[in-house]
Amino acid sequence: MRVLVCGGAGYIGSNMTAMLNSEGHEPVVYDNLSKGHIAAVGQTKFVEGDLDDYKSIVETLQKYDIEAVMHFAAFIEVGESVQAPLKYYRNNLSCTQNLLSAMEAVGVEKFVFSSTAAVYGIPESIGGGISEDFPTEPINPYGQTKLAVERMCYYQSRAEKLRYAALRYFNACGAGSNATIGEDHKPESHLIPLTIQAAMGKRDDIKIFGTDYDTPDGTCIRDYIHVDDLCRAHLLVLNKLDQSRELIYNLGNGKGFSVREVIETVRQVSGKDFKVVTAEHRPGDAPILTSDATKVRNELGWKPEKPELREMVSSAWKWHNEHPDGYPD
Repeated sequence: MRVLVCGGAGYIGSNMTAMLNSEGHEPVVYDNLSKGHIAAVGQTKFVEGDLDDYKSIVETLQKYDIEAVMHFAAFIEVGESVQAPLKYYRNNLSCTQNLLSAMEAVGVEKFVFSSTAAVYGIPESIGGGISEDFPTEPINPYGQTKLAVERMCYYQSRAEKLRYAALRYFNACGAGSNATIGEDHKPESHLIPLTIQAAMGKRDDIKIFGTDYDTPDGTCIRDYIHVDDLCRAHLLVLNKLDQSRELIYNLGNGKGFSVREVIETVRQVSGKDFKVVTAEHRPGDAPILTSDATKVRNELGWKPEKPELREMVSSAWKWHNEHPDGYPD
């Protein structure tokens, strides 16, 4: 299938592009390189363009006879979204509306959207994990913009102009394609790469924000999913859209790991020690956030093939050591 991968030079998008290539699809990357890296694209067809450029999107869809679109081109920093909400509404919502308008004009119906577990906000009780029927009550502009895109897709599908999947990620991590495509955000805000930077001596310390949560070791527990497992789910929904107009799935490991567990695993994998400091709680941090991925398991037969934290960390450690300064661009 000919697939336009918007944001295909970013972390998840570039891993998705590599998997599409390996499975015999024909991806075309569309990225403005504001956050992505051309080195991560490899030999895949590449169009440098912005999602606010309607004409460019239409021309790209037509030139490459695109059959489906995967959308990873969002801003993802929760804290920044609180400080600069209009930036997030423009990029994450307005630009996506522009993309969907271009798809409608050209007649491309299939759309796989990179959403987020942030659409759930902070559930009062998660029991065995957050399922798709939990209330969607985001508490920041990042989560709000993602949910708004989902609603836009819902109504477009009801008008029979779109077949879409919204995949609500938990915490993507690791390096995909045999640890050849890794995570290189500037600035970095994710726990595993931050802790790896501390182990490499590129950061003075790693901070734990709160040590008295109601969890076994007092630190927050989060659900981590290897990026390869995440991308496999995208392939499954891409095929499923032939029979469905709407698919919504949580993508997570189904179990969580604490901040201390992540730090200790990086120590074990790296063989390095580093300074760990404790800090005050961050506003809005829930003690435990994990997924209930029963729905995607039952309907698509998907389950994580790399569920162990050590394997996730090991792939990331390998990539960061082979790319100590990240991608060359």
